[in-house]
Amino acid sequence: MLWLIFILMTAAAIFAVLWPLSRRSAQSFSGTGIAVYRDQLEEIERDRAAGLIGAAEADAARVEVSRRLLSVADEGRPETQTPAPVWRRRAVALVALIALPLGAVALYLLLGSPQLANELVAARPDAPLEQRPIESLVAQVESHLERNPNDGRGWEVLAPVYLQTGRFDDAAKARRNALRLLGATATREADLGEALTAAAGGIVTVEAKAAFERAAALDPADIRIGFYRGLAAEQDGKTADAARIWSEILARLPADAPYRELIVSALDRVNPNQRAAGPTADEMAAAQNLSADQRADMVRGMVGRLAERLKNDGSDLDGWRRLVQAYIVLGEPDNVRSTVAAARKALGSDPAKQRQFDEFAKALGIEG
Repeated sequence: MLWLIFILMTAAAIFAVLWPLSRRSAQSFSGTGIAVYRDQLEEIERDRAAGLIGAAEADAARVEVSRRLLSVADEGRPETQTPAPVWRRRAVALVALIALPLGAVALYLLLGSPQLANELVAARPDAPLEQRPIESLVAQVESHLERNPNDGRGWEVLAPVYLQTGRFDDAAKARRNALRLLGATATREADLGEALTAAAGGIVTVEAKAAFERAAALDPADIRIGFYRGLAAEQDGKTADAARIWSEILARLPADAPYRELIVSALDRVNPNQRAAGPTADEMAAAQNLSADQRADMVRGMVGRLAERLKNDGSDLDGWRRLVQAYIVLGEPDNVRSTVAAARKALGSDPAKQRQFDEFAKALGIEG
């Protein structure tokens, strides 16, 4: 649209130059003076008819005006003008046709900003959201929050944008404000901990760890909270605690959970000799092509391998937990009870592990 307007304006300018050149020199003189004297003659006739002047006075006035009219007509008669040569007019026309468009384009490219049009439209406050840059939207929300600092919802909306754009300190500030204004929930506490961890370059700081602990108290089953609590334990050098936390999470995750590989990888990092039970990524990909019965057989095969390993090494607390959880998922209560009994017997020589397993069984509603 902008270039179309420029083209029309240039065409109008060219037309304004070429129009006089296309006309022959006309021999004419102004009729303004003649018209004035003709009006005077008509006025004299009206005054005579109205009786304002006599006949003699009217004749004298007509003679005087007629004399002046003849004088003006003689003076206004044009002299013969020599028209400009045709080649000169054509040269001027050619220059206008070429120089005007080229000059306009060159001047615009030198002084204008061809790339600015879309940016200005996108920056308008009434532009559609999908056409506005993220910086413009953030600036608008920030301006709103400067005027309304107690708008907790605004801080909560802005925080993930800060996190996504790498403004981690601003994200942590926004999370604190949302938590203060809207109240504590497990999600808001975890969001604060995540922003603080990102601001510290992936280190779970003391403040972040406290936020995750508060979140865990409100929602112990949240996978994200558990992951960061395990990460904090690993960074504190408590790899056993990290392995325990991540193993408990893994025991609850379905085989196709999106976070499963992340937890498995973290668990391998702190306990590489006791790989978490469950299908690998390759096994999961292969399972997609199997029938329901074949997939069930694959799961039972993995559970059987875990049970066989625990017969040879009954000290693996996390392995017993995973095996119990697997039988619960498979819907085999008899195997659940027998596995709990076998685990208590195998862990009997380690009171601490036996106590932890009893707490695990009690949390699942398994008594005896």
